[in-house]
Amino acid sequence: MPQVVFACVRNGGRSVVARLLTEHYAQGRVVALSAGTQPGEHVHPEVADALERLGLDTSREHPKRLTPEMVAASDLAITLGCGEECPYVPGVVYRDWPVDDPGGQDPAVVHRIIGDLDARVRDLLHELAPDLDLAPSVCGDR
Repeated sequence: MPQVVFACVRNGGRSVVARLLTEHYAQGRVVALSAGTQPGEHVHPEVADALERLGLDTSREHPKRLTPEMVAASDLAITLGCGEECPYVPGVVYRDWPVDDPGGQDPAVVHRIIGDLDARVRDLLHELAPDLDLAPSVCGDR
């Protein structure tokens, strides 16, 4: 089963969104982790609120530190703004998704960012599990 780690700086926004969306759509066919290079204290409240409104539970989400071991155990590392701070592990495929930080943003911006990540996650799952029948987007028509 493929494992993906989503990494950002605080692990309070983008990486949490990407992990929860992957978990939601993958139906147990892809393992998704999220972590941060400088983890904050909590998931950004505006992100948690927006995800809850979309039916995604954030109650178990707590920022965690990205470790080389976490990256090494993954097939793919997707960076979301942590750049060169993300530990490099030979043999792991890295991709950078240039996605805006939703922390401190108004609800419309947070929803736009979640929509961007939703599309990216859905494309990624088509690649990792091509025969997976994805549920409709939680963000509506895209």
